[in-house]
Order: sequence, then structure tokens, then C-alpha cells
Amino acid sequence: MKIRIPFRLRPEFQNILRLAWPAVLEEALATVVIYADAAMVGALGPDASAAVGLTGTVNWLILTVLRAFGAGVLAVCAQADGAGDEPLLKKAAQQALYLVATCGLVLSVACLAVSPHIAGWLNGAPEIRADAGAYFAIVSLPMLLRASQLILSSVLRGVSDMKTPMRIGLMTNALNIVLNFFLIYPVRTVGSVTVWGAGLGVRGAAWATAVSIAAGGLLTLYKYLMHPRFAFRTTGFRFDAGVMRRCLAVGLPMAFERAVVFTGHIVYASTVARLGVIPFAAHTIALQAEEAFYIPGFGLQSAAATLAGNAVGERNGKKLDRVAKNVSLLASGVMLVCGLVLVLVAPGLMRLFTPDETVVALGASVLRIVALSEPVYGMLIILEGVFNGMGETRAPMVYGTLTMWGIRVLGTVLCIGVFGFGLKAAWVCMVLDNVVRAVLLLARYLGGKWRPRILGTNG
Repeated sequence: MKIRIPFRLRPEFQNILRLAWPAVLEEALATVVIYADAAMVGALGPDASAAVGLTGTVNWLILTVLRAFGAGVLAVCAQADGAGDEPLLKKAAQQALYLVATCGLVLSVACLAVSPHIAGWLNGAPEIRADAGAYFAIVSLPMLLRASQLILSSVLRGVSDMKTPMRIGLMTNALNIVLNFFLIYPVRTVGSVTVWGAGLGVRGAAWATAVSIAAGGLLTLYKYLMHPRFAFRTTGFRFDAGVMRRCLAVGLPMAFERAVVFTGHIVYASTVARLGVIPFAAHTIALQAEEAFYIPGFGLQSAAATLAGNAVGERNGKKLDRVAKNVSLLASGVMLVCGLVLVLVAPGLMRLFTPDETVVALGASVLRIVALSEPVYGMLIILEGVFNGMGETRAPMVYGTLTMWGIRVLGTVLCIGVFGFGLKAAWVCMVLDNVVRAVLLLARYLGGKWRPRILGTNG
């Protein structure tokens, strides 16, 4: 039985997929590295997995704050592209370099300053604190270049160039895996061949990540400077306060929301860490394992943000509604399939990362809990992308703050600290956070109070 897409929708779906597939592939490649890191470090034992995972939430906080500022530039670039306003497009692209320098330097100083203390603040077990602190410090060293890759990639996506970030991701992720192979393990014999290894363990994984981040940042900077749409050789780099304010009007609320939400993630992770090394290792590995099942959603999110920005630039409300509807349905449908697959493969997936059967059993049980919410989470991811592309980031900021702290953090603190429940209860709180936030964002979009302000009309 063939599933037919109505003819009038085919060009739109083709455009969505044209923009989405490089981002999907880029997310897939990044997930391969996450899997490889987790598997290679997991072979060292639960302590090593817990040491790397302890500061993982803080690293995600940093990544999402940088992506938030990138989203601000993406929104202005996409809207300018949709409106055919080339001068605004070039000015917005120029402001990105100022954001890279500012964010990269501030975060570098902050991360290196807290690295000796962060493992203790996060309630890490005494036996993993030294490795956890060293891992965080090493991966923070190339922070300026990490800002370059994340923010400047968003600028490229703002002009529908999805392939350049994908290609850079392919190269840097391959580099990370190769360096892991040589830096984590000591000299060893594979078959009849002696393979050199630095034997650095957790620190080896950190150096592999740091070097690949630096390479990705430099390559992205080069592609950004040479991009023909921006014509930097003729325009130069001029700070424009008005255009910067437009970028920050989108980026700052999103960055604040990400900071508040991921601070909640940190409190959430530190609360789970109180359960001990084995439950926390299962928690950390399960979070890494489920990354693969978010790939379609996050890949489609980039397309949704760019297309929504284009529609707003054109002042075309009907086109914006079609983008929101079509991409949400596509993401939810694909992630429904992903959730069903996750239910079936959860134990085998955990065994890719650890040989400890206690960790495998506990991790598989929480993966099956989160699998049920995959379609709703897919809709949440797309709605966030649509709101970002529209430049409407205040409502997601409020909703994200309320659900993270009111449902996930408070619920987990009560479940673990007061009622004595285990890891499964913490993951139920995480699922409820995502579901409620998705419902709130959907209600906000359908309510339409933002339309006159964003589109200039009621349509």
C-alpha cells in the first residue's frame, strides 16, 4: 500500500527534507561520537562512565547557551533572507563574530575557574571527583573555538547552508573517534599487531574531544569568512548596535531559558547522583543511549527554524502555519517509530556501553519509560525551532523555567530525597516536564496572540 502526499504539499515537504537531511546527518554523526565516547570510556568501568557523565549536564548547558546566541543570529538572517534584505543579512552575519569573541572568552574564564570545584558541587562520589574535574577543565580549554563552531554554524544555516556544518561535523567527529582510540587506552596487542596508546583513560577522552572541538571551530570560521553571501572582503566587520539588539532580542531570552533550564538539569543530575555510582552510571549511559532517537527531531528543528524565519520575513502567516504543522507531524511520526524501536532494543543498546548487567538492567528500564514520550518530545523540539525562527523566544523561556523547576527538579527532589524512590521516578519526572512543556507551547502557537506583533497582521 503506497502512502501518497498530496501534490500541493510535495514541494513543501521536499523543501523541508532538503534543509533537514544535512542537519539530521550532522546530528547522527555527533551521536556516533557520543556513543563511541561512552563505549570506550565505559570499557574502563562504571567509575569512568560516572566521571565523564557527572559534568555532562554542565557541558550541555554551555552548548545550549552558545546555540541560543547562534539562534538569535539565525532568526535575523533567515528573516532578512525571506524579505530579500541583503544589507540586513550581511550586518547580522557580521555581528556573529562579536558574539563568538564575547561568549567564548567569558565562558573560557568561568569554566576554567570552577573546574577544580565542580565535581564536589555536583555531589560526585569521592572516587570520581579528580577525573571528573580534569575532564571538564580539558574540554573547556578550546571554548573560544567551540563558540566559533556553534554560533557561526547557525549563521550558515540562516542562509539555508546546511551542508557546510554537516561536512565539518563529519570531519571533526571522525577525528574525535580516532583520537579516542589512541589516547584512552595503553599500548596493547590487537591480533598480532602492537597498537600504541597513551593510556590516559578519562583524560584521554577529554583531550580527544578538545582537539576535535578546536578543529571544528577553525574550519567553521574559515567557511564563514569565505562565504559568498556575506562578502566580508568588501563589507568588513562593523558593529551595528541596532542589528545586534535584534539578534539579542531573540538570543538573550533563549540563552536565559537555556541557562535556567540546564541549571535545573544540573540540580536534577546532582540529585540523581545521590543514589550512588551504579544508578548514576545507568542514568548517564541511558541519557547517552537515547541521543540516537532524538536525531530526526533535532535535524528537523533546524529546518523548522530556517523556514519559519523565511515565512516571517515574507509576512506570510499561512506559510508559517504550514511549516509548523508539516514539520511537527513529520517529526512526531518519525519519533513514534523511534520510540517503538527503543522499547525493543533498550537492553542491547545499554550493553554497547557497559558490560555491567546491573547497570544494563536499570538503564533499560528507564529508557523504556522515556520511549513512550518520544512523539510528544518530537513536537516540542519542532515548536521550539518554529518559535526561535519567528524570534518569539520569551514564551518558551517562561514555560521551560516553570516545567523544569516545578516538575522535573521539584518532583525529583521529592521522589528521591523525601519519599526514597529510585532512578525510575526521576525519569518519570523528566518525561512529565517534556510533555507539559509541549502542551503549553502548542497552546501558545494555536492561541495566536503573537500574530499581529510577529507578522504585522492577524493572518
